[in-house]
Amino acid sequence: MALSLAGVVLAPMLMWGSSPAVWEMSSFTEFVKGRFQNVALSRGGQISVAQRFETVFEGTEPYIWCVAQTPGGEIYAGTGNRGQVYKLGTDGKSALVWTAPQPEIFALATDTKGAVYAGTSPNGKVYRIQGGKATEYFDPRSEYIWALAVGKDGALYVGTGNEGVIYRVTATGTGERYYETGQANVTSLSFDREGRLLAGSEPNGILYRIEAKDKAFVLYDANLPEIRAIATDADGSIYAVAMGGAVAHKAQSASGAGAAPVSGMPTISTSITVTAEGAQAGDIKPPAPPEIPKPASQPQTAAVATAVDVTGVERSAIYKIHTDHTVETLWSSKEENVYDLIALNGELLFGTDVGGRIYRFSADRKLSLLEQTNEGEINRLFRAGGATYAATGNKGRIYKLSDEQAARGTYESPVYDAGSAARWGHAAFVATGVVKLWTRSGNAIRPDRTWSDWAEAAGTVASPNARYIQWKAELTGTARIDSVGIAYLPQNNPPAVHSITVLANAQALAAQSKQASAAATPAYSITVTDTGDAGPATSTGTQVQTITRAASQSLTVSWQADDPDGDKLVYALYFRGEGERDWKPLRTNLHENTFSMDGDALADGRYWFRVVASDREANSKGMEAELQSAPVLIDNTPPSIRWKPVAGNALDFEVTDAASILKRCEYSIDAGPWTPVAPVDGFLDSKNARFQLDLSGRPAGEHVLVIRAFDSGNNAGLARIVLQ
Repeated sequence: MALSLAGVVLAPMLMWGSSPAVWEMSSFTEFVKGRFQNVALSRGGQISVAQRFETVFEGTEPYIWCVAQTPGGEIYAGTGNRGQVYKLGTDGKSALVWTAPQPEIFALATDTKGAVYAGTSPNGKVYRIQGGKATEYFDPRSEYIWALAVGKDGALYVGTGNEGVIYRVTATGTGERYYETGQANVTSLSFDREGRLLAGSEPNGILYRIEAKDKAFVLYDANLPEIRAIATDADGSIYAVAMGGAVAHKAQSASGAGAAPVSGMPTISTSITVTAEGAQAGDIKPPAPPEIPKPASQPQTAAVATAVDVTGVERSAIYKIHTDHTVETLWSSKEENVYDLIALNGELLFGTDVGGRIYRFSADRKLSLLEQTNEGEINRLFRAGGATYAATGNKGRIYKLSDEQAARGTYESPVYDAGSAARWGHAAFVATGVVKLWTRSGNAIRPDRTWSDWAEAAGTVASPNARYIQWKAELTGTARIDSVGIAYLPQNNPPAVHSITVLANAQALAAQSKQASAAATPAYSITVTDTGDAGPATSTGTQVQTITRAASQSLTVSWQADDPDGDKLVYALYFRGEGERDWKPLRTNLHENTFSMDGDALADGRYWFRVVASDREANSKGMEAELQSAPVLIDNTPPSIRWKPVAGNALDFEVTDAASILKRCEYSIDAGPWTPVAPVDGFLDSKNARFQLDLSGRPAGEHVLVIRAFDSGNNAGLARIVLQ
């Protein structure tokens, strides 16, 4: 039966809470979530003007996948998705050198003579570029060429996929299978201090040291699927970047060229381990090859690839492999992917995909954010002429990080959610030097044109009342910000009462369950919710809860309520009987959400209970909400049984209950088993019923007949009749 609600949750009124709150940012983990423009963030959580960062190359391609530098100082960049190679001269001028027949150039290398080698994908081949002319140099017959490296002996090493083979090439068309990893892809190549080849692989994230043809040693087996980059420091330590927590294939270019994956789709791993020593490379069964993207010459429908976010799993990590083969995890992240790194005498620079950031990991293990390009990712970092350069994706650019400091920089905070409309107070910041602060606010979760314009915060925030707010700071020269705090007064939202439950105490319920047989209708409770929903309906009309009678009877009223602002609530409980007009208070100023009372304090009849919740103790102008229960029937009186003298073999009797509907009638002869008996009209659906019992067939002599009738409250009425 459906439950009707007389209680109403009060409509919200625009009232402000009495307790102000402060949104404060003062730590590295808080500041790093913002947007940086020519500002740096130290590990201690200080924002300052960064080193000057300038664009030195901007091509027409969305990705710069790889870079290489000739002994003469010229920088070459390989791009996607049209497979172009650009040259950036020492005079700062750039020029398109060559366009490959394949759409992607993932790898470049140069030799001591200034020749440039370019690995194309898919249907990978290696081309040699010299004197402005490109010729085919080596064809490994592999789908992808991910990495190239030139050894001290002048040989070119080629890392491929999807077969995971490293080739050693010594002349045009002359190459041999140098090492088979058993992996799908060789994703990175480098050399250690002794000139031995280092190779990273995917999808098992294994870092190899290859000492000779077909002879390798596993330096580290990471728990992330791809070894993305390798760097060797002057002391012989090897640094490796692993990726895999939530990496996706690159989106296809607007022209519809084939998507260019960073590597095969990674295998998700859930932990990072530190080992004392690697293991000898064994026979590792290669996995099934990943999907092959079509080249640009084969048109296909453009699609956007999505990243699979796996909460609680590292997306990337940086490992340090010491010369004694011990391994330690220097850094890991569940939010950012690291694509490349540079080792500088114990100091690391690495680039990520969150806004195209460059981090510094100092020799004393302190992390700082040097710069943010605001591009999709930094694919490569490299040093040239004593300066640091970054090649990016999203827009294919090369940036130069100068040793000089920028004149000014801007920091934009993440958006803050006040939970509801708020009044903004003062903006206070701890800073040195020249710092200007602006704020803007809005009610859309992301800043858009519905937000207010930036307004300078000179003490008091001038932005309009809203749910969301954001601040921006401009720093000049040697200025520094240590913390920023914005005070606000949140809107006071009304509490909500979600449900009311009325039931007899546990002792009474246990007693009733022992008294009733398996066929009896058990005691039950009805819960009414703020949506008006209740238990399954058995008939039309308002379902009535029946509270049954037992020893030590008590009633317990409980309710569920909360406050969206987290304010402490105080309750008032009322009751009203059928036919009564006014609500009577049972208890006020309750802080618990339950109340018990003596069941005998309420006589048989129908009752309603009402709960009023208020947040007045937390707010000067408190708000209320209320909810009314479904009708509750209290029935403590058993049915009465009246009978007529036995006429022949028939006994007529009538059962009547004052409060509730009859539920069952049965009889027993001489303390024998109980036998149910149906009413004359066949329906047991009212407070009164007439029964007729056929006594024929009973043995001769005196017998004791006991009639027992139950009402909806499980109260049992008994009658004893002596039969002669």
